Amino acid sequence: MDPVTLTTDRLLLRTVGPQDTDAVYDACQDPDIQRWTLIPSPYLREHAESFTEQMAPDGWADGSMFTFGVFLHSGELAGMLGITMRALSTGEIGFWATKRHRSNGYITEAALTACRWAFVHAAIDRVEWRAEVGNRASLAVAERVGFTIEGTLRSATTHNGIRRDTWIGSLLPSDLALPSTSPYLPAPS
Repeated sequence: MDPVTLTTDRLLLRTVGPQDTDAVYDACQDPDIQRWTLIPSPYLREHAESFTEQMAPDGWADGSMFTFGVFLHSGELAGMLGITMRALSTGEIGFWATKRHRSNGYITEAALTACRWAFVHAAIDRVEWRAEVGNRASLAVAERVGFTIEGTLRSATTHNGIRRDTWIGSLLPSDLALPSTSPYLPAPS
């Protein structure tokens, strides 16, 4: 799939490339991003180069990962968001915000925009969100977007060699008043 660009009143969501390596590298020096995401730690320049020059473009090319840099209309990087395909019509969203641009609602806005795009244009019928238990900022974004928090998966994430419990939630097209590509039959209540 060719990369797409999405816009909101405040944001430009576009794929990243070599021109973004410095901004990604600088942002990922933040200890909070290294603590709560699965990026390498320490985060080296070669990691940023690999991400912007290979991982992000390759993910779009083979349809395995849809990466969006979250940019202000001024061009400044505010965060990163990706939807990684996990199974047929199921993607998993991940995101982070730059330290300077936290608590402005940018990642919530970007996540909602990207999920709408995924449901309408990428034939995704379920977006899963996962975060290590304790990552309250990520939980707040997921709840504001409308994810249903489904529970806690024990020992589901390995971070820096340590297995950790993980919150999981889901967003369905119907949560955003959008149609699914295949019928959904909820369990009887």
